[in-house]
Amino acid sequence: MSAAAGSVCDVLIVGAGAAGSAAAFHLAEAGHSVKLLERDAEPRIKPCGGGMAASVQQWFPFPLDPAVEQVIQQVDFSWCLDDPVVAALPGDAPFWIVRRERLDQLLAEQAALAGAECIAGTEINAITRIGETWQVTAQDGRQWTSRAVVIADGSGSPWPQQLGLGPKQIQTATTMSVRLEGQGSMANGTTRFEFGLVKQGFAWAFPIAGGVNIGVGSFIGKQDADPDDVLAQLLPDLGFPADAGVRQRGQLRVWNGHHRLDGEGIVVVGDAASLCDPFLAEGLRPALMSGCEAAHHLDRWLRGDQKDLRGYSEAMRIRWGDSMAWGKRIAQVFYRFPGVGYQLGIKRPTAPQRIAQILSGEMGYGDIAQRVIRRLLLQRR
Repeated sequence: MSAAAGSVCDVLIVGAGAAGSAAAFHLAEAGHSVKLLERDAEPRIKPCGGGMAASVQQWFPFPLDPAVEQVIQQVDFSWCLDDPVVAALPGDAPFWIVRRERLDQLLAEQAALAGAECIAGTEINAITRIGETWQVTAQDGRQWTSRAVVIADGSGSPWPQQLGLGPKQIQTATTMSVRLEGQGSMANGTTRFEFGLVKQGFAWAFPIAGGVNIGVGSFIGKQDADPDDVLAQLLPDLGFPADAGVRQRGQLRVWNGHHRLDGEGIVVVGDAASLCDPFLAEGLRPALMSGCEAAHHLDRWLRGDQKDLRGYSEAMRIRWGDSMAWGKRIAQVFYRFPGVGYQLGIKRPTAPQRIAQILSGEMGYGDIAQRVIRRLLLQRR
């Protein structure tokens, strides 16, 4: 049953981002006692791209519209700021741009309305298994005890490796993000992907209401280009001063093989679980997917309907990991030979539609991978 004896709650969730808050909502909605522990005392700006397939709405009974700032209808690709490809996205695969801090806040608010207790300003320094329960300790000495724990504190989380969850060898993309006021020369409903300036990655520009989220990411090997140099070339092309904006450097965990995402009464979700797409850097859809999927299996486990949480790892392997295994192979070839990749991939007439279908979840990388990899390798010869 969900009612816990004494001070033991059903679930402690470490991290109130998209994945953690999604899990908190569904678990609280199912009647479990949930505490959502967040490190930041106040919402902070998250200038990540914020791209999200509209198809994620099906996982929530409340509208996500309040967090949606742009509906993308067109994608502009370029190679070294030239050789443009303009692609109209199909109407049946809409793509949203959200302001990340607003989405996280919306999900956390819905979790609280469903009955979860949200505790901000909580830096966790210990997560310990004690008998049949978990004990989570904050730096200020506060402690909570629960039957289950959800690790959802993002790419910088130390807990998956300490607790034997997720990949033993973490693969990261090196990123720099910046949020700018105003939209420069960018049109509403249009995103931009620039491939040539970053040899083993790409740069992106996603419009939000009254601004733009811009980023640079390197996806294989060490970052080979100074992101400030990339931005100094890209920003004027988008109608901004070369030195505009406050930059944030980061390390984004990307998918790196099939691994257990569950243990005894514990699961890891979102970026902490290394679920980010290793090719297109999509992180929001797998974050929300994993939070909802984890909540489903925890609900059944807490009620005694399943003996362990292995079904969560298996579900994420089927729903996400199998496609990402092919996505990783595509990334390894594409980003080693990006010029060839741009000509044979992005510039192919069907490529934009395929990218839209992958981002919307209508298609997986496995549906296109063998043809794409073969085409790239043959051309390289």
